[in-house]
Amino acid sequence: MSHNRSGLLAGLITGLLAALICAAALGAAILFQQRMPAAITTFGNGFPLLLAVSLAMAALVSFAISVVRPRSFVLIPVAAALSGGAVMAGQILGFSIMKGVGLRTPPGEQGPADLTVVTLDNFLTGLPYAPSLYQDVLAKTWTTWLCIAVATLAALILVTIRVLRVRRKQRAAAEAAQAEEKQAKEPEYRAPFEPAQAPTPKPTTDLFTPRNPAGD
Repeated sequence: MSHNRSGLLAGLITGLLAALICAAALGAAILFQQRMPAAITTFGNGFPLLLAVSLAMAALVSFAISVVRPRSFVLIPVAAALSGGAVMAGQILGFSIMKGVGLRTPPGEQGPADLTVVTLDNFLTGLPYAPSLYQDVLAKTWTTWLCIAVATLAALILVTIRVLRVRRKQRAAAEAAQAEEKQAKEPEYRAPFEPAQAPTPKPTTDLFTPRNPAGD
């Protein structure tokens, strides 16, 4: 099976691009969370918002892969890994920049983040502290890991459904094409001694029609 027919190569490319976009969006949301309305960020301790973001990221990655009509089962675990990885990458990106800003800015001058803090220097400064994010979270709460698991599982389910539908439709179309081809190749059945062409029917005799004496 070729990559073009299975959608493997196209699915990998579109899924990866969608995952990168999702990671950047999540990193920006973490970095600029102080600018969001407090009613949204504090509702349910922020858990509903994180869960909704994780589901949205999984849906976006799955949709990007589903657009190419995937047929390969390999894309199912790939979609799950890309979705979960996008959540982790977004968390690391946002946390690293935030940590780098905190280390490079005096405490009295710190304020809500803006686009000027999104620099490579801030990211590299805070990146070594990124593993501590998951170490602390693992010891204190399960929220971060739950968001990763939700994104992974949602993408796994969505892409599985899409792949199965595409394979079912393609299988039905192939069976219909084979049936039409087989029917076209089969010769027309004729009973024994049946002529290939039916005889021309003679006109019925009319009592009121004059007869042709020369033909009788």
